[in-house]
This record gives sequence, C-alpha cells and structure tokens, in this order.
Amino acid sequence: MPDETDEEQYQRGLALQRDGRFGEAADTYLPLARRVLTVKLATNLGIALTEIGKFQQAIHYLQLASGHRPDDAGLLRLLGRACGEAGEVAQAEQAYLKALAVDPDDAQAQLALSGIYLSVGRYAEGWPLMAARIGLNPDVVPPLSLPYPEWRGEPLDGRSILIWVEQGFGDKIQFARFASSLKARGAGRVSLGCSPSLAHLFSTLAGVDTLIPIGVGGSAEVARHDCWSRYFSLPEHLKITLETLPAEPYLTAPGDRRAAWAGFAGGARIGLAWRASPTGFNGANKGLSDALAQRLLDLGAMSLDPADTGAKDFADTAAIIETLDLVISIDTSVAHLAGAMGKPCWTLLPAIHCDWRWLRDRADSPWYPTMRLYRQTTPRDWTGTVERVIADLRAAGLAAGGVGAA
Repeated sequence: MPDETDEEQYQRGLALQRDGRFGEAADTYLPLARRVLTVKLATNLGIALTEIGKFQQAIHYLQLASGHRPDDAGLLRLLGRACGEAGEVAQAEQAYLKALAVDPDDAQAQLALSGIYLSVGRYAEGWPLMAARIGLNPDVVPPLSLPYPEWRGEPLDGRSILIWVEQGFGDKIQFARFASSLKARGAGRVSLGCSPSLAHLFSTLAGVDTLIPIGVGGSAEVARHDCWSRYFSLPEHLKITLETLPAEPYLTAPGDRRAAWAGFAGGARIGLAWRASPTGFNGANKGLSDALAQRLLDLGAMSLDPADTGAKDFADTAAIIETLDLVISIDTSVAHLAGAMGKPCWTLLPAIHCDWRWLRDRADSPWYPTMRLYRQTTPRDWTGTVERVIADLRAAGLAAGGVGAA
C-alpha cells in the first residue's frame, strides 16, 4: 500500500490476524519484519506462521521474541506450541517447563504440557496436568460444587460415584468407556451425566446404573452419591497407561433404533463424515471441502451428517453405522462413535493442531483398535490425504468400480 507507515502496516496485519486470515497476516508482517523487527511483531508473526503450518519459521521468530523477554510465560507458551506442532517434543517440553518456572500456577502452560506428554504416550505425567483444564474453560468444563468429596482413586468398595459432564460429544463418547472400569474397581452405583443427544446411545454402556441427561447450561436433580468425578479426571485416578487402556468395543445401537433404521443405507457400504463444527475446536483445519467430499460420495459413500440422514440423536447414527462396512470421518464425534462400536473407521487428521489423543506418527489408535489414521501431510490441503483414502478403498474393493478383494 502506498505511503503506509510501518505502524499502519503492522496494524493491518494485526487486523487480518484477528479476523483469522493468518496467511494474509503473515504476508503483511514479513516485509515489515525484514525492515524493523520488534518483540510484538515477532510474536504475532510467530502466531500467524504457526496457524498456517509454517512451524519452523514460527519457531524462529518466537525464539527471537522470547530471547528478548525470557521471563514472559506467554511467549514461552507460544514457543512451546509451535515446537509441539513441528514435532519438536523435547523443545516444546522445555519451553513449557520454563513457563512454569516463571509462573508455577500458569494453568495454560500446565494444560499445554499435559497435551505434549499425552501425545507421546507419557500418560502418567500427562493426566495429572490435565486437571488444569478446570477453571480455564467453564463453558466446556462446568464448575461443580457438591456436598460430597471428589474421587481421587481411593477404593470404591460398594460406594456410589457420579461422573459429571464436560467437553464435547466425541470427548464424552471416548471417555465413557471408563464407567466399566469403575465397576471393576468395586463401585456399587455409577451415575453418568451426559448430553441429551447421547442418552439413548449411552443406555448400552456397561457399568452405568443411572444416566442423567443434561443440556448445556441446564440443571438436573441428582441424588446424593458417596463421591464424584469428571470424565477427563478418571484416567489419572484409574492410573490409565497405554498398556492398561480399555480398548474393547463398548457401545452398540439400541435395539429399537436398529429396527427403525433397518435398510436406510440402501446398500451403501461406507459412511462419510466430513463437516466440522464451525464453533468446535480447530474447525477451520479439520473439515473437508464439499468438492473433496464429493469425490468420496461419488465412489459410493453415504453422508452421515444428521442434516442428510435425518438422525435425531447419536443412537440413530449408531444404528446407521451398524449397517455399514466402514466409516470415513474427520476428527469429530462420528469417528469416536464408530471406534467405540468396533466399526472399521478411517479417521482423517489435520496437520495443524492435531489432538493429543491420536498420539504422533502412528497410523493406528490404541483407543480404538479398528481405527486407521490418515494424517494430512500438507497443512490445510486435504487433496493428497483423500487420494490415499481413495486408493485404499479401491484396493479393498470398497469403492464403486474398484478392484480387489473386500
């Protein structure tokens, strides 16, 4: 732009960044950084570069900024995140530990370090730090005040325990498996809070005596229990490791829904979930374009989006999935549902902000033995990933017009 001052150029980049237009922001910042690099410019350039998958460049600028402000915990967190995204696990750990040395009560650094440990299977170190989530995001981890104690792993021996709601649909599906672990530990009664759309599906969970459906911001009458916990707190107190993780299928479609949805798939063998929630975590990076999804639909896949199937809840979707041979899904609740049912599922994972639960550099998941992971190789470009899926569908005889044994 003609006659634009350095400060005006910086402010233009900042506006683009705030609008989520990270590529344009980085393009605006970079020429300015070559002329006059300040800590705030290096910091925001590092953020923008991280968000478009240029991790090594992001690390460079964030290291420069942090070098000038070594006691800035926020900068150290940003550096840790960029290192984690780049697969530089040791460097990410070091950055977060430095942030915690500056501020031991930094809950964001604790939670980020938890994600690093969990992403490499260091569960014994990661689960306790997960407690930092409580208080950070009250909308997804509602505060809870009860007149009986929180369970912290002590013997249950016939005691009743309430597991209260947190996180999203897929999170609840993934962690609901631990209800049966509580029963195995001797719990006399296990009550599980859940989203209303999960309630009928969760009626098939082993180990749950009482389901308490409750919507976001809602309230419910809950009988007194001997102790309580939250979904994501259970692995720490159950001392879950990769070796002890319960991974057998634990959800099925309720019988009444099987009957209601019999024949709905019309002979389709593959279900596809490709749309990410615009308000969910990492939605901008997780979803497929409609054009790429259409390539899979053209090979005989059917959409599992409730807007297309008419499913009213997850029990309906489970009944549809039971009739299929395979589910192909982005990182969303449908992937967790298929995995929890023991249905073969090919899950597409983004290169940017890939979640800790899928670990690193693996094509399988210890959480779901019937799942195959397809990792995006070019940030924000799913073309190559979808082409690998199509090739594998054809090789398995699952694509319309494909060759090979099913």
